[in-house]
Amino acid sequence: MKHKVIVWGTGVVGKLVIRELLDHPEFELVGVIVHNPEKDGVDVGTLIGVEPVGLAATIDSEAALAVDADAVAYFGPTAEFAVENIANMSRSLLSGKHVVSTSMTPLVYPQVCPKEMLEELEKACRESGKSCFTTGIDPGFANDLFPMTLMGVCGRVDSVRVQELLDYANYAGDYSSTMGIGVSVDTPAVLEIPEVLIFAWGHTIPMIADAVGVKLDRIDTVYEKWAATEPITYPFGVIEPGQCAAVRFEIRGWVGDEAKIVIEHVNRITNDAATHWPRATSVENDVYRVIIKGNPDITQETAFRGALDGDPITGGCLATGMRAINAIPMLDDIEAGLVSALDLPLIAGRGTIRS
Repeated sequence: MKHKVIVWGTGVVGKLVIRELLDHPEFELVGVIVHNPEKDGVDVGTLIGVEPVGLAATIDSEAALAVDADAVAYFGPTAEFAVENIANMSRSLLSGKHVVSTSMTPLVYPQVCPKEMLEELEKACRESGKSCFTTGIDPGFANDLFPMTLMGVCGRVDSVRVQELLDYANYAGDYSSTMGIGVSVDTPAVLEIPEVLIFAWGHTIPMIADAVGVKLDRIDTVYEKWAATEPITYPFGVIEPGQCAAVRFEIRGWVGDEAKIVIEHVNRITNDAATHWPRATSVENDVYRVIIKGNPDITQETAFRGALDGDPITGGCLATGMRAINAIPMLDDIEAGLVSALDLPLIAGRGTIRS
């Protein structure tokens, strides 16, 4: 029998996932919850740009959650809207459904989240007997599943470095206040605050440490900006000289006096920015790379591209959503609660190969 799924949220990830669910042998889409009143009552097919499918999106979350389903795939806003997200995820659990989500990225490893952040969700899991799994690409499988799988073939790991190397030129969004891109390099960015950066992106570091049985002595951060020396034109504007056109940051897990587990991001506006910083080697840009020093040394570079448009945003966002969806069948076989990648078996993606 197919697993029945309600998708909550029709942003980029939600729409891509819906398209896959409409023709999937393992899953059946039985509901779609939207936030924008203009989408209320719109056929889901029309919403994602295909022929009507006979299922209407709704802003009535209570009615949608009353539908029989195995899980809610929650693709809501970012952790900036934590109160709203946690309330919606808890309601979904209490309706008798598992929850898989990509919104609250600190929850990729609940064990290190603040207690007050977990209380409502943990209570909902206990009362419903259901589980909640949060994932993503980074934080998520690119810096938990990928490195831990590769570490599992090593005799010794001296260090593991996980890199996100992305060109933000085609990424719509405001990165000025959070990352400092597009404004003077002297303007403080939110992610320059170590505690914020660790909370937002760093929870896979203690996850890896716990998985391999090593105690971390501390976690710290490095944050660098690169100022444009001449105007850089890109689809959403111009980076002027003196403005930040690239950032590079590290979140480092230390064992003794060595940084053993490192997450590194290099996010730039076009390849003309910060050419001396790490960049992709297998393609022009937009990859996730794992570098393990030990025995053996291992380097893995992974590029996600949309099948129809070749776009890295499309490919990465679809992979993000489908990691969550493909985990749904596994949740019935584990103890109810907030779970991480460490609690799940291998998720091979049942039904992905078909005639």
